[in-house]
Amino acid sequence: MSALSAAQADPLAAARAALAAKPDGVVDAIARAHGVPTQAVLDMLPGDQRVKIDGARFEDVWQTMTRWGEILFIVNTPDIVLECHGALVKGSSAQGYYNVHGDSPIGGHIKAANCSAIYVVDRPFHGRRSCSVQFFNGAGEAMFKVFVRRNKERELIPEQLALFEALKSEILNSAAA
Repeated sequence: MSALSAAQADPLAAARAALAAKPDGVVDAIARAHGVPTQAVLDMLPGDQRVKIDGARFEDVWQTMTRWGEILFIVNTPDIVLECHGALVKGSSAQGYYNVHGDSPIGGHIKAANCSAIYVVDRPFHGRRSCSVQFFNGAGEAMFKVFVRRNKERELIPEQLALFEALKSEILNSAAA
């Protein structure tokens, strides 16, 4: 069997090969190119680049990130990569949604019960360190992502990076307990 037909027969192997060829590439694009869930490609990253927790911790993680200040909120679908800068505000659960309202451009209604996994991701992206918290649904697709912002010099904002690292440490410590 040729390499091409082997890749067609095993989309996960093809996605793994694509990620190996460009380890700092766009996870969502690799997943779409090979017809696999985004979460499956994220799981292919080295273990030190991602920490996974249960989606049942949605509200706890969201509440923690409300202290981060202005973040970069991204929703990436096949049709749009929507980027919004703003602070996450505290929400509340009602009528099957986690409702986010407040003085921020980031607001709306999230089906938090659909969140099956949350990843804390710290990896290179186009040659630079990138830090994010990514929320996934049961189909393995990203609901949305929250990124540590960059300053004018395109460096991660130190105060926000410290809060991201504290969240990552807390998750690692709770998993080890």
